[in-house]
Amino acid sequence: MPVVNPLVLGADRDGQPVAQLMRLANRHGLVAGATGTGKTVTLQRLVEEFSDAGVAVFAADVKGDLCGLGAAGAPQGKVAERIASMPWLEHRPTAYPVTLWDIHGQSGHPLRTTLSELGPLLLGALLELSDSQQAALYAAFKVADREGLLLLDLKDLKALLAHLKSNPDVLGEDSALFTNASAQALLRRLASLEQQGVEALFGEPALQLEDILQPDRDGRGRIHLLDASRLVHEAPKVYATFLLWLLAELFEQLPERGDADKPLLALFFDEAHLLFADTPKGLQERLEQVVRLIRSKGVGVYFVTQSPSDLPDEVLAQLGLRIQHGLRAFTAKEQKSLRAVADGFRPNPAINALPTLTELGIGEALVGTLEEKGTPAMVRRVAIAPPQSRIGPLSESERAALIGQSPLAGRYDKPIDRESAYERLTARAAQASVEAAQAQAQTSAAGGVGEMLGGLAGQVMKSAVRQAANQIGRQLVRGLLGALLGGKGR
Repeated sequence: MPVVNPLVLGADRDGQPVAQLMRLANRHGLVAGATGTGKTVTLQRLVEEFSDAGVAVFAADVKGDLCGLGAAGAPQGKVAERIASMPWLEHRPTAYPVTLWDIHGQSGHPLRTTLSELGPLLLGALLELSDSQQAALYAAFKVADREGLLLLDLKDLKALLAHLKSNPDVLGEDSALFTNASAQALLRRLASLEQQGVEALFGEPALQLEDILQPDRDGRGRIHLLDASRLVHEAPKVYATFLLWLLAELFEQLPERGDADKPLLALFFDEAHLLFADTPKGLQERLEQVVRLIRSKGVGVYFVTQSPSDLPDEVLAQLGLRIQHGLRAFTAKEQKSLRAVADGFRPNPAINALPTLTELGIGEALVGTLEEKGTPAMVRRVAIAPPQSRIGPLSESERAALIGQSPLAGRYDKPIDRESAYERLTARAAQASVEAAQAQAQTSAAGGVGEMLGGLAGQVMKSAVRQAANQIGRQLVRGLLGALLGGKGR
């Protein structure tokens, strides 16, 4: 079993190690700083520390170079100098157990969830729906639950919306919420989502949380990296929605753990401002609540962004570990933000945090940790310890080798399309078409028989009239002849 050591971050100005107690690592954290100040290397260092302690990690690899965790480092230059300046640091170039994921299934195992698991609240935020459109979506999900219609992928939801448009009576008391206009708007939004090429996110086999939590054979926590290098630029809303779903699923499924010597899982959300940008108020309140409560489930959440101001105050107030790399302050607004960042640390008489924030070199940060009793420690200026894995991305062949050697190889790679709403509603529509055709045929047949019988009756009537006319004619002739002949005889 891995030894649960403190989470070592680096050294202060006196060369002393700076660390966070691992049992307090579920109190969440922040890694912030301007572009090029060393956030990614700090993130890599944190991930390694968690893995060494046997803590599972899920992180978004936004720039594509965090995957270097899967290869041993080769320190040289300034990195080697930094290591030499920390004689207490046990630095051993090491490759870490990494599992690669990719929504498109190209640079990692395909990563999927289902629409049913995502739910109408998160889906509505993803589609950026109005209140009336959101109400229509809730009504559709309600019908799906009531009728046992699985919503696994986008074609399932489109089939359901088309079904409800054609059969509004199915909605019952919710019929007022679902109009043709709202249905058309939902279908347009879904089509736009498909155009972004993210329909691959929805389907089966869906991600199983137990696969993330499974340790490596040597006891280290496995590091799960989502390749978000394309996603965060092409479909940032999808990226943010998936991370929110993951957080919500962990909160719903994991049991309470109470106080533990280490977290069960550490989540790293890069480009964290996307999680809160244009987020509906109800969803943001839910997110803030989950962040506040999920630490009791043994999950630590670490936000990675440029400035703490990217996060809501309610979230910032819950962060136990703060690592602030250098910031730039050229405008009045930036200077105001800088002061707010400096004020967020517990003051240290030996450090003037405000000017220090603009003086920090690459790989340096102001760090605020938690003390033994969970109270904030005084801010310190820290040189971040280099990671033991490679700083920089893997080659294509190295990435392919990692995917092939993964313990999850073959489990998620082939999509499954089992019977769900689309198949059931398509079968219903086909059956309804057959029944309608049969009814039409029966009606047509009945009409043909009627016409035939009517024709026969007409012919019989005409024949009877002709026969009667002939009989009357014969009687008249006989009468006339009898009279003539009788008159002649007298």
